[in-house]
Amino acid sequence: SRSLRRGLHTLKGSARMAGAIRLGELTHVMEGRIEAALESGAVNEALFADLEEKMDRLSLDIERMAGGAGAEAAAPAAPAEEKPAAAQAAAAPAPAPRAEAPLPAPTALLRVSADTVDHLINESGEVSIARSRVEAELRAVKQSIGDLAESIARLRNQLREVEIQADSQMRARMSELEERKGEFDPLEFDRYTRLQELTRLMAESLHDADAIQQALRKSLGETDAALAQQSRTTRDVQQELMRMRAVPFSILDERLYRIVRQTARELDKKAELRIEGSQVELDRSVMDRIGAPIEHMLRNALAHGIEAPDARRAAGKPEAGRISLSLRQEGNEIALVLSDDGAGLDLERLRRKAEAAGLLQPGQEASPAELAQLIFVSGLSTAEEVTELAGRGIGMDVVRSEIAAVGGRIDIDNAPGRGCAFTVYLPLTLAVTQAVVVRAGGSLLAVSAAMVEQVLRLKADALAERYAEQAVEFQGRRYPLHGLAQLLGAETPAAQAFNAVLLLRSGLQRIALHVDELIGHQEIVVKNIGPQLARVPGVAGATVLADGSLVLIVNPVQLVQRARSAAERAALPAAPAVAAAPLVMVVDDSLTVRKITSRLLEREGYRVLTAKDGLDALAQMADQLPDVMLVDIEMPRMDGFDLVRNLRGDARTRALPIIMISSRTAEKHRSQAAELGVDVFLGKPYPESELLQHVAGYVEGRRH
Repeated sequence: SRSLRRGLHTLKGSARMAGAIRLGELTHVMEGRIEAALESGAVNEALFADLEEKMDRLSLDIERMAGGAGAEAAAPAAPAEEKPAAAQAAAAPAPAPRAEAPLPAPTALLRVSADTVDHLINESGEVSIARSRVEAELRAVKQSIGDLAESIARLRNQLREVEIQADSQMRARMSELEERKGEFDPLEFDRYTRLQELTRLMAESLHDADAIQQALRKSLGETDAALAQQSRTTRDVQQELMRMRAVPFSILDERLYRIVRQTARELDKKAELRIEGSQVELDRSVMDRIGAPIEHMLRNALAHGIEAPDARRAAGKPEAGRISLSLRQEGNEIALVLSDDGAGLDLERLRRKAEAAGLLQPGQEASPAELAQLIFVSGLSTAEEVTELAGRGIGMDVVRSEIAAVGGRIDIDNAPGRGCAFTVYLPLTLAVTQAVVVRAGGSLLAVSAAMVEQVLRLKADALAERYAEQAVEFQGRRYPLHGLAQLLGAETPAAQAFNAVLLLRSGLQRIALHVDELIGHQEIVVKNIGPQLARVPGVAGATVLADGSLVLIVNPVQLVQRARSAAERAALPAAPAVAAAPLVMVVDDSLTVRKITSRLLEREGYRVLTAKDGLDALAQMADQLPDVMLVDIEMPRMDGFDLVRNLRGDARTRALPIIMISSRTAEKHRSQAAELGVDVFLGKPYPESELLQHVAGYVEGRRH
């Protein structure tokens, strides 16, 4: 109590000296309350409740003073969450050390804008990309020097052969002349010595080329070593910059404790908040985004989870609920677990709400995990009545969106009657990461290396067996098997002699991922993907490779979750399905015409199929029939007239509306089209409104 009063006294004096009279008076009132309680011996729960309330007002005033108008505007949004009794008591003296902590000497501290640090991190990332390009060029130069060495070796062997052959032929010629007992021709001797001289000169030139190649190899080795040193230096700079941007989670502690206390008072409940692992550091940009979601989950824990004191006593629980917030680092992720010992999620109430909203059919089977996921549906709330804290159906859907926006995810572990736990996985940094680059569906993609537990190479028959079992067994664990190309909506390629399968772990979930090709492991710079892709499930960011190509960074586990939910929605008899958009087929050999017409129709809400000629159109129509067809006349393999003739001769497509569009507008073309059964003939160019009018008319006619 002495240190607390000393701290309050120091704060009071400093506040009055700084002109913060209101703050000083509040501190004076707290001092008097503590002294009166100590003199009378009335140190009880009411004293702590009164001091906590005054401390909340005091800390809010300090926040407003520190943050100016911005903090003052944000301060009213703080109310409402929980904190443990033990933590509440411990939090009371917080202002004291804050006021007593001496400021560093001005020369020991350099204030740098956070935006400047972000800019430096981005620039260091550009340095890494440039280094990657240099490394790629060096690899190409190494390959070229290796090829040069082989070429020099071949030339050396060939030159030696030339010397041997020339020497043999000259000796044979000399022997023949001697046998004839003729005299040796000086000209032939000169020619022989000249050939020897040329081979010697060529050998010397070859030796010079070899010396140059060796010098290049040595220089390249030195360059490689210097580049490796530069890589280490760049990595150190990046890590130091990211450490500058990292902030401990503990900066939110005081605010979260206050939210719990205020919310508990408003709801007339008792709760304790315990925070563990708050020394863990997060990227500042991640911290900025997750503060509000955590506050909302804390309010939910009190409003929906923790029961009233009477209900807790009846259930054999302590009057004060316990809310725990723990953080730990797992690889390059931060796992944040927020749990309570309340009533847990009321799954039956969730089912009733979902049925009322049309999300579930009455009597439709759904697992507890599927019902728990319903709390993330926009507009769905378990609250019976709308209050300031809950019941508007806007909350957990926004929480999940905010967490997903920084590349995180959230899981639920519900125990009815015993409590509920939310596990949030957040990226450690948003700047630089280690990744595995793979090819799937014709595209290059990057997967965080921290997710990869093992890489398997399976033969074609072994892969087929795993696909039949839909899982891969490894070291006693079962990994559900998925093809990355399938998750992306592309066709799965034919099995190769050896196939790469990545065993991935993300939080508590594990999957086996079959990829078309494993490119390799490399350090990548994470770039901002912008608002267009920021909320796309499974896309965590993008990077630029050494050759300048853009590559998306994906989380395959999220892609699997999205695929599962889509499959479940497709499999359920679900609420009245909305009729599919009308399907229009465009048949034209011109890629430009197909693109322009497709965009026009898609803007009007139609689905579009395209075919490059008649045969292609017939092949696609074997699977599904369009509502309307737009057909050109002149096309390879099968022209428009032949296509119409085939369609009108088939009972399945006899009544299909056909609009022929062609630059051939002569009367003979129009009459032949009419004879074959074309419904409308339009000449190019045509008014877009006229085409859309015809399409809409035929679609409406077929629907009725």
